[in-house]
Amino acid sequence: MLRIYPTLSRYVTRNFLMAFLGTLLVIAGLILLFDLIELLRRAADTGTPAATLVMMALLKLPNMIQTVLPFVVLIGGMVAFWRLSRTSELVILRAAGVSAWQFLAPILVATVLIGAFQVTVVNPVGAKLFARYQALEQEFVEQDPDGTLELSGGGLWLREAGPGERTAVMRAEFVRQDNYTLHMSGVSVFEMKGEDDFIRRIEARSAELADQEFALRDVWIMAPGLPSEHLESMTLPTTLTIGRIQEKFAQPESVSFWELPEFIRFFEAAGFSAHRHTLYWHTLLASPVLLAAMVLVAAVFTINPNLRSGKLMMRVLGGVIAGFALYFYSKVTYALGLSETLPLVLAAWSPAAVTLLLGVASLFHLEDG
Repeated sequence: MLRIYPTLSRYVTRNFLMAFLGTLLVIAGLILLFDLIELLRRAADTGTPAATLVMMALLKLPNMIQTVLPFVVLIGGMVAFWRLSRTSELVILRAAGVSAWQFLAPILVATVLIGAFQVTVVNPVGAKLFARYQALEQEFVEQDPDGTLELSGGGLWLREAGPGERTAVMRAEFVRQDNYTLHMSGVSVFEMKGEDDFIRRIEARSAELADQEFALRDVWIMAPGLPSEHLESMTLPTTLTIGRIQEKFAQPESVSFWELPEFIRFFEAAGFSAHRHTLYWHTLLASPVLLAAMVLVAAVFTINPNLRSGKLMMRVLGGVIAGFALYFYSKVTYALGLSETLPLVLAAWSPAAVTLLLGVASLFHLEDG
């Protein structure tokens, strides 16, 4: 039975958390700096205020931190174990009969809790901020005239800019895709000029999007100062296509972990493919296991460094290379999962499972030979 020492557990966990937080701050600062430089480059000809670009970089930061969090845990773990080894504390622990599993167990528990916090708290906050970042990016950096799209349990929302500062906002209560045609019902269209000049409102029982036009049926047109007009059908030109709508929905990072299951159900009910969002959801579920596996990888390379042999740098380099190999492997499996070459669950969970098994096997080899 694995015996846990409370005082020892608190001490090693505190050392790990300090190294983790220090690494997180350094990497977050670097990410913020590089993102800001990239935004400045992209917005060089748009006249966007520098304060807006700084805010955009800050809005994107939580989402980027989630991406690099496994590397933060890996580097933080290596720093913590190296400090304990440099002060001979690990040597003393091993001489006292404390196994690697006994002082790694509390760190693994803390890492799993960090992963759970990241999935349940940081991810929802980061998703909202990332959605806001995308809106600002579209407005100030890309200056995309096609507007924004949103699909949720409240239906489909479309916003499109037209000629002469005209803007049309469309809402459909129910959406269904059939081959290359998008069927909608309960359609409302609001046409405006500028921000405040309302032109007319169009209500339609149903609509179809095909060949870059909306075909509306059973239409009521309401304009200020004019009587309501009923038409059996009418068409509205648009630059939107099925492919462009799906492209707008290809950012699962902008959807909260708690909202993803309902989003996926609604998306599939509408006839769209939610494969990308389902894969991302399983990746989030697997992230606490992946973070724990990174602690084991860090321990394999730094738990028993022989400082006199001059090979410490090689061990650290080996840990970094292992981290990048894992990153490459996860990207390959993710791409195979998106292309449906691999089963979705296997593509999402295999990086965490493989890393965990390799880390456990390596530590058993170090402990028991």
